[in-house]
Amino acid sequence: MSDGRAEWEKEYRDGRKRLDRFRTISFEGVSPLGVPEDGPVPERIGFPGRYPFTRGVHATGYRGRLWTMRQFAGFASVAETNERFRHLLEAGQGGLSVAFDMPTLMGLDADDPHALGEVGHCGVAVSSAADMIELFDQIPLRDVSVSMTINGPAEVLFAFLLVAAEEQGVDWKQLRGTLQNDILKEYIAQKEWIFPPEPHLRLIVDMIEFCGREVPEWNTISISGYHIREAGATAAQELAFTLADGFAYVEACLRRGLDIEEFVPRLSFFFDAHIDFFEEIGKFRAARRIWARWMRDRYGAQSDRSLMLRFHTQTAGVSLTAQQPENNIVRTAVEALAAVLGGTQSLHTNAMDEVFALPTARSAELALRTQQVIAEETGVAATIDPLGGSWFVEQMTDRIEAQAEEIFATIDRMGSGSMLDGVLHGIEEGWFQSALADSAYEFEKALSSGERVIVGVNKHVNDNDEPLDILRVSEEIETAQRARLARLRRKRDSEAVDAALAALRTGARSDVNLMEPTIAAARVGATLGEIVGAMREVFGGYREPPRV
Repeated sequence: MSDGRAEWEKEYRDGRKRLDRFRTISFEGVSPLGVPEDGPVPERIGFPGRYPFTRGVHATGYRGRLWTMRQFAGFASVAETNERFRHLLEAGQGGLSVAFDMPTLMGLDADDPHALGEVGHCGVAVSSAADMIELFDQIPLRDVSVSMTINGPAEVLFAFLLVAAEEQGVDWKQLRGTLQNDILKEYIAQKEWIFPPEPHLRLIVDMIEFCGREVPEWNTISISGYHIREAGATAAQELAFTLADGFAYVEACLRRGLDIEEFVPRLSFFFDAHIDFFEEIGKFRAARRIWARWMRDRYGAQSDRSLMLRFHTQTAGVSLTAQQPENNIVRTAVEALAAVLGGTQSLHTNAMDEVFALPTARSAELALRTQQVIAEETGVAATIDPLGGSWFVEQMTDRIEAQAEEIFATIDRMGSGSMLDGVLHGIEEGWFQSALADSAYEFEKALSSGERVIVGVNKHVNDNDEPLDILRVSEEIETAQRARLARLRRKRDSEAVDAALAALRTGARSDVNLMEPTIAAARVGATLGEIVGAMREVFGGYREPPRV
């Protein structure tokens, strides 16, 4: 019986390659894939681009295409962020990743009283489609892949982007990018929700359904373990909670009646690359294997596109330290290398000063150069899954997979055989939150006892750190954004806005897909806060149940 070697070799030969030949720095040829010369490759390891995808989702690995180098950027005004975007693209970045400020993340306009003092500070302020149009001025949305880190009001920000694409004359079918749009992890870890879980899930399925028809190249959701890990999860918890959320979204779409082969290929994932090098590599490899098996065996997917888990990675913000901040460059390089050896499709590298503030242009460029050095100088992209078959790495992969399966079994029991109901039950009962708190406490105990070392914090400490130049956001940004909103409200057709918001409220009370009325409201100049407010009138708000 074939172990898949011949099939992989054909796919590899027929696949596109970046270079004609791959050689070491000593001009020696490099094998595309490490496999035993005698005996079969174990099925659980397999070959790249083939089930169970442990070794990657593409037969050619990075020989065919490097990962997308995507720096998370956004601060102050749309004009300043646009300038930063263009600088990063000129520096060789392959895609844009938008960071929004806290009011935007919470569905608030910049002139909302609750936004006071927060406008433009942790990302860019976007309160209307007009802001989104200016954000991408001189940046061709037809050609540039865009990722937007937004969850609670994701549908609204996506509508703004679609209007911006229309302004550029770009067919929506040409748009490429990813919307984070993962509300379940907000209830578990990050806490930036707006409505109760069920209305949020409805909006997510609405967008998935809409994009299947109108924006087919767009990744409709980036199921995010990053924030779960940053909240204190272990590697196995990050993996299990994230994939459980993924299974929940699959079940929500199936309940709507969507075809699994149509929507699952547009789901993507977002993981943390933490500092424990081999554990992270094992986590990424286990993630692909678990997703492929569950999609095939539990949910009945058949096509390779539905079985492939594609993911973006960001180096661990929680691993950065204010003490000896230059050490953060080293940490980020190690974490980025783990993501690459784990087979990520896209990567963001944190800047050394992000523990203090948003990165300066110089530190953001240095973070990008970290990826470029890994890609162009180290040789790690010349061999597909170079650590595959390592006894230690394979044991680590198997161990994390087994730990994740134990967690899935618990969630499945909570949902009486439904992962969607199990996740919702776990959120309402505080099960996820308690698990994260316990893991975070164990880490802090290990750090306090010295069992876990962080260089510059509890070992190799000094008191002579030189202060860094950090990015400061002027209070004038908030004043200017409020003035922009005032001008928008004066110039727009108020009757058209009122009619669009009324139609949106009517749609929310029915079971129609809310993407179209949301886009209609965005086109006539309705603001983020107004659109979210119209939905909140129907859906209500949400308060996390107290834990005792």
